[in-house]
Amino acid sequence: MPKPTKGPRLGGGPAHERLMLANLAAALFTHKSIKTTETRAKRLRPLAERMVQFAKRGDLHARRRVLATITDKTVVHELFTVIAPQVNERQGGYTRITKLGFRKGDNASMVQMELVLEPLTPKVKRSKTATVAATPVGSENVVVEDVVADDVVVEETVVADDAAVDDAAVEADKK
Repeated sequence: MPKPTKGPRLGGGPAHERLMLANLAAALFTHKSIKTTETRAKRLRPLAERMVQFAKRGDLHARRRVLATITDKTVVHELFTVIAPQVNERQGGYTRITKLGFRKGDNASMVQMELVLEPLTPKVKRSKTATVAATPVGSENVVVEDVVADDVVVEETVVADDAAVDDAAVEADKK
């Protein structure tokens, strides 16, 4: 037996909640952005992320799993052919929730939920080890070389006192 979700149901029983989340997901994939309440968006996020993961797989079984939830074939086709290639490089975090304020009638917290379709920019990783060039003990400048992820060597000249130069020379001799 499946474990029921914690917290109150969104507007009725479990079948109604399942249908409502499927309709919200279909609207999200169709329009790329929807305006809804914060509670509904928080409940929709895991479902939408899972559907995008299935679309990234792209095989027949994944398509049938998505069709079991979202019954509109045009929405599923758009998810597999348009959205999945745009988020192919992304490892997760396919949706973004932005708070908008409160609804006028019942003061419900409203949010904008949208798909993150921008291309992913990889972060530049710097190595933790820095090599220090050995310099004579009496000099004031130490050249520090950092190797960045793309095999680019960055050299920095640092003004140091004699004690720091001695320490740098000892470290260079150890390596």
